[in-house]
Amino acid sequence: MRKRTLARGLAGIWWGTLFFLYIPLFVIVLFSFNSANSTAIFESFSLAWYRRLFDNEQIIDAFGNSLVLAVSSSIIALVIGCLIGYGMYRHRHRKLGWLIALIYLPIVLPDIVFGISEMAFFVQIHDWTGLLKPGLGTMIIAHVTFQIPFVALIVYSRFVGLDPTLFEAAKDLYASPLKRVVHFMVPTIKPALISAFFLSFTLSIDDFVISFFTAGPESATLPIYIWSAIKKGVTPEINAIATLMISAVAIAAIFSMLFNRQGRR
Repeated sequence: MRKRTLARGLAGIWWGTLFFLYIPLFVIVLFSFNSANSTAIFESFSLAWYRRLFDNEQIIDAFGNSLVLAVSSSIIALVIGCLIGYGMYRHRHRKLGWLIALIYLPIVLPDIVFGISEMAFFVQIHDWTGLLKPGLGTMIIAHVTFQIPFVALIVYSRFVGLDPTLFEAAKDLYASPLKRVVHFMVPTIKPALISAFFLSFTLSIDDFVISFFTAGPESATLPIYIWSAIKKGVTPEINAIATLMISAVAIAAIFSMLFNRQGRR
């Protein structure tokens, strides 16, 4: 009897948590199809705000910046993070506690602290050398910085799950280091690499705080545009942008989860 009561209580907490998490998102998606310029009363179904959305050049430019930023930073972070993850696995028997702490630091550090420190660094370098002017380039560097730890940890966990004798077997078959990488390592950790890429993409396209502190006047992303537009009030057009972002992040998260699950199998 007590177990049933406990199970029902936990189930109620579970469904209540899901309700408070996803009902606000459902409301945003619903009112993005509202025919009236209102976020309180839903009159009828309409795609007018999506048509207006795609006719707005500022939104298209912001979307392009977000896409370039997310894809480029994810690719760079994937390469660097993969090398770091393999290095952590290769030298896992050494005392690398300080390295683990440095890798975890960008993950646990508050975004506002990370963003301000990145902004101060870029401004100082620009004053000294004239390089790293705030813009899309500085945003890519900042995003790569906080994406690398996630990629490194995913790749490291994949290597740890492998049988160590596989590496010795590849050597016994006289495979060169390049062939071991191309024909053994990359195919083996491919699901982890794809999962890490989509996770990095999700983190980048969803980021606001770090992007806000490192952006230039012509490198606004969708989150930055939404923040500036909300000052005038929340309109169905903003809901339409949010709906597209929710869809993109959800698709990337689903792909990341599927490939990560495939890698575990």
